[in-house]
Amino acid sequence: MTIDKKRFILLLTVVLVAVGLSGGIGHWSARISAGPEIPRDEEERYHGERLKTIKLNAEDVKTFGIEVKEAAREVLPVHLELPGEIAPNPDRLIHVVSRVPGVVRSVLRNLGDNVRVGDVLAELDSKELADAKAGYLAMLKRIEVARTNLKREEDLWKKRISAEVDYLDAKKAFTETEIELKSAEQKLHALGLSEEALERLPTQRDVSFTQHEIRAPLSGTIIEKHVVKGEVIKDDREVFVLADLTSVWVNINVYQKDMRTVTKGQPVTISAGSGIPDVQGTIAFVEPVAGTETRTALAHVLLPNPKGILRPGLFVTAKIKTDDTPVPIVVPKTALVSEGDRTEVFVETEQGFTSRTVTTGRSNDTLIEVVLGLKAGERYVTKGAFTLKAQISKGAFGDSHGH
Repeated sequence: MTIDKKRFILLLTVVLVAVGLSGGIGHWSARISAGPEIPRDEEERYHGERLKTIKLNAEDVKTFGIEVKEAAREVLPVHLELPGEIAPNPDRLIHVVSRVPGVVRSVLRNLGDNVRVGDVLAELDSKELADAKAGYLAMLKRIEVARTNLKREEDLWKKRISAEVDYLDAKKAFTETEIELKSAEQKLHALGLSEEALERLPTQRDVSFTQHEIRAPLSGTIIEKHVVKGEVIKDDREVFVLADLTSVWVNINVYQKDMRTVTKGQPVTISAGSGIPDVQGTIAFVEPVAGTETRTALAHVLLPNPKGILRPGLFVTAKIKTDDTPVPIVVPKTALVSEGDRTEVFVETEQGFTSRTVTTGRSNDTLIEVVLGLKAGERYVTKGAFTLKAQISKGAFGDSHGH
């Protein structure tokens, strides 16, 4: 044997001895160990890795905030998230239109004001209204004359002083005048005058005949204003839009692929973000006709809004509960940690908290199904898994602590 061969054999022997000593020392001193071997029939499930375990005492478990739960069969709520927008309740929304043409004398309310039923919003000067009032007052005088004439002709006819035809003519004239008075009265009602206003009309000053008050027909908030002082407006002009915002609609866009899934009566959670608390509701109805441009249907949710936090125009996310699916094992997403392409949970064993590679399935925002890697009855870490992972990583780099 040459000298070079002897040196090679000696060097190889030294290396093997060093490796053996290093492995023994690591076995004695490490707090974080490789853990038990995976059974032969489980190797494929866990991709052949060696489990990692960390041992903690009760004080450390409390300090690190570790929480453990027993794996069991549970129900996985299935949700569908769709975009939506808050809108005024159409049943509590009114477009205020001036019933008479005229010139705006004053505007008493502004955008954003809260008003009650009957509050005056604006005042007009209207020639047409003055003509209608004058016509009504004229008919009041004419009906008095016609009534007096009818009474006189009736008395004369009964006393056989005048002919019956004169009495009949007077009766006809009275009836026609009465019809015209009713017509004039209804015209003023159509222009917005109430019964009380009609009763006061004969005692009003002539100058007030032109004045028309636009009043609030609904208690709510002025969300649109389309009138200014001195403006000439027509009798079909929209001047204000009032909305009672103590309740609002949420209009949810339902895509074509989801139309069979979304139905009336499903519970829904509305999230508006920006610090606005989530609101629970129920789908009131789904429109039967899809939009010709968007090819989406609208699902509507009616929500109470007593504090006015839900403002029309805000975009929201609607989380609709579409199903409850029983699954063998469900864990919170906080129980999962990732390492490369592997997903792990920590299982409580006699040796400590052992990492376990799992295969996941269906999920929602907070829960996820475990298909492989965790069995019913096993206790797993629901909170603090990242802390355990960090402690294992510290130990792997030689920074182990005596817990």
